[in-house]
Amino acid sequence: MHDILTITLNPALDKSTYTNRVQPERKIRCSTPYYEPGGGGINVSRAIKKLGGNSCAWFLSGGPSGEKLCSLLKEEGINFKAMKAKNWTRENLMVMEENTGNQFRFGMPGPETSEEEWKQCLEKLEEIPNKELPKYVVASGSLPPGVPDDFYLQLAQMANRRGFRLIVDTSGDALLKAAGEGVYLLKPNQNEFAALVGKEEVSALEQEQIAVQILEEGKCKVLVVSLGPRGAMVASKEAGISYIMTPPVKQKSAVGAGDSMVGAMVMSLLKGNMNIDEVVRYGVAAGTAATMTPGSELCKKEDTEKIYQWLLEHRELTNI
Repeated sequence: MHDILTITLNPALDKSTYTNRVQPERKIRCSTPYYEPGGGGINVSRAIKKLGGNSCAWFLSGGPSGEKLCSLLKEEGINFKAMKAKNWTRENLMVMEENTGNQFRFGMPGPETSEEEWKQCLEKLEEIPNKELPKYVVASGSLPPGVPDDFYLQLAQMANRRGFRLIVDTSGDALLKAAGEGVYLLKPNQNEFAALVGKEEVSALEQEQIAVQILEEGKCKVLVVSLGPRGAMVASKEAGISYIMTPPVKQKSAVGAGDSMVGAMVMSLLKGNMNIDEVVRYGVAAGTAATMTPGSELCKKEDTEKIYQWLLEHRELTNI
């Protein structure tokens, strides 16, 4: 087994293409499509690989699209376990408009998933002997139709019982229920952060108070709130609260930034030689690096390392 395991119940075969202009009621001529493996946990594993680390991606796979997904992961050298599903793995579409630089992202809900299929992940994880358990499990992405919104909660219960650290990056009721059980690390965006305490939005003036409340309620040990172009806020009982701003870079696409950030953080946590501020700083560097790549491409190691060093050298400017 690997020390990092990612779980994706709603993987995707991501198709990207370019066209001059998107117009209604007209035939739109597109370039030859480019296919990539997708879905939260899968992208986290791909980011870890790009940064020089290793993990194992577990996911459900069905139909020709699922087979294509597996072949793409093999090409990238990703360790994975594909669990069979009856219905086809979903396909997402991204169209990039060359004239304007606009991106049109069409995300599908995913296939209907049976109880027998989604329970495979829990059962196989339960079967792993204690001495072979991963140190970190990343549960990331949306849940497909048929999967109960307490799936991540069930993972959290297992993590608390068996002792591995669970990182959750999702939204909606799935996030709220997992947080109710308590996990090691949560990485909500600003809307999800507000939802954790039953609010529609959280102002900058109250976000630190809300972060302390979330920690005191035991929803997580470490809270990393993605603030988009403003970087991230990190909060833990041991280290307190700090902010890490992103450096100015030329952005091409925000797709994959969050997954790159999670991949970099969990890889840094596993190394064990960084404090939580440095862990999140490296995550912000990877997320920023992902915005420098076109389409749905993830972070590049060279860019990530350069940005991380810049963040360390300009710590007084990036900590607010």
